[in-house]
Amino acid sequence: MSRTNRSPFLLAGLMAGAGALHLAAPKVFDGTVPRALPGPARAWTYGSGVVEFALAAGLVHPRTRRVAARATAGFFVAVFPANVQMALDARNRPALSRAATLGRLPLQIPLVMWARKVARAEGASPDCR
Repeated sequence: MSRTNRSPFLLAGLMAGAGALHLAAPKVFDGTVPRALPGPARAWTYGSGVVEFALAAGLVHPRTRRVAARATAGFFVAVFPANVQMALDARNRPALSRAATLGRLPLQIPLVMWARKVARAEGASPDCR
């Protein structure tokens, strides 16, 4: 299997892993939910985990891969405010914690680009008809 063929499965693994973390350890993520969002943070944390699992499932199946990859790119953009909130909340934490939260911010760019690349590759594939 070529690297291009593995890419959707690796992205699906990343999404499924993130979904599992959101559902297994929600308290860690509750604090990253922007306070401006309505409702309890835990609902957003669980909802995010469910969405991540759904995106992972969509990325695995060739028939839904292109749409799921585009949605994954959009998801990475949509959760960016939570990463910003996490960085802001870490201002008074130890330097390593602050560095980790700040380091996450620019990582969203390659994640969005990766998801878009999967969508484009699937669009070029004769299997997506």
